[in-house]
Amino acid sequence: MDFALTEEQTAIFDMAHAFGQEHIAPHAREWEAQGTIPKELWPQLAELGFGGLYVSEQAGGSGLSRLDATLVFEALSMACPSVAAFLSIHNMCARMLDSFASDEMKARILPKALTMETVLSYCLTEPGSGSDAAALKTRAEKTNEGFKLNGTKAFISGGGYSDAYVVMCRTGEDGPKGISTLYVEDGTPGLSFGGLEDKMGWKSQPTRQVQFDDCTVPHDMLVGEEGQGFKYAMAGLDGGRLNISACSLGAAQTALNMTLQYMSERKAFGKSIDQFQALQFRLADMEIELQAARTFLRQAAWKLDTKAPDATKFCAMAKKFVTEAGSKTVDQCLQLHGGYGYLADYGIEKLVRDLRVHQILEGTNEIMRLITARHMLAN
Repeated sequence: MDFALTEEQTAIFDMAHAFGQEHIAPHAREWEAQGTIPKELWPQLAELGFGGLYVSEQAGGSGLSRLDATLVFEALSMACPSVAAFLSIHNMCARMLDSFASDEMKARILPKALTMETVLSYCLTEPGSGSDAAALKTRAEKTNEGFKLNGTKAFISGGGYSDAYVVMCRTGEDGPKGISTLYVEDGTPGLSFGGLEDKMGWKSQPTRQVQFDDCTVPHDMLVGEEGQGFKYAMAGLDGGRLNISACSLGAAQTALNMTLQYMSERKAFGKSIDQFQALQFRLADMEIELQAARTFLRQAAWKLDTKAPDATKFCAMAKKFVTEAGSKTVDQCLQLHGGYGYLADYGIEKLVRDLRVHQILEGTNEIMRLITARHMLAN
């Protein structure tokens, strides 16, 4: 078993890391204060091929593996996990379109998505359906003019900011089989947005409810087939769970690096605090946990790339383990900074806030345990 990255994979990581440190890290706190990410950033990322990381090369994407993609998100989240996670959402949508949209629709929509002239948001969650996603109520009735869409989506990253929304909605019976996917462009009559959510973390990502009131969506904006939308939505989640895990990993690694530097400079009782054995043990525990998390994440990505039968189980297990390891690490790093860790100037408290939501989205960690147990019992 070879655990080494290839030269190409190392180059991918280094390219993403260099871009993040130059173009994202210096502005992360400013963008958080402003509550938005400059739209000009996305075409710059797209020039590196990051607008369609695992969109097929035939469709104009980068055609990277899921393992390759985790390297991109780990590297970018070392600059800002909020920005990196938003890019993950766009890529999940682009992959859905590449996998399930008609050739005509792809030719019409994908080129601008890949250059990130069109930024995409994913609309599944509703005020009354989170973990029970198949219970969604947003409904689209088929008419001569198109689909008449009514309902509300909640916690949408990019709500009122993105250029188009990939929307899961009910076109048929209750349950998963009655769900379809529509592509709704910004400016469509009947599309509106709630107020900006005031969140604990991910503050640079504008988050709003997305509302549909007799929103007429043309027939040719149906993604794939009617009644297949829930399957499409779920197909992207394994990769999404790996990406959000990679965002936790990269941010936690940054926090640990910053903590090592701080402890080498901070003096107490006549010596730097990295010379106290009790604190060295804490550092060792964090390093061990992060290295285990990195190995687990890359194994799960490899299983997804090779279409292993237990890939979904491993993606769920990795998501649970890595996101909790990331949050635990940044919290410990804050503690080791003492009072300074609580100050915004040191950057640690932002990482604590940003990473907390990773245990909730892309399926809560409770759902990750449920998926794992179901696979165990089925076997």
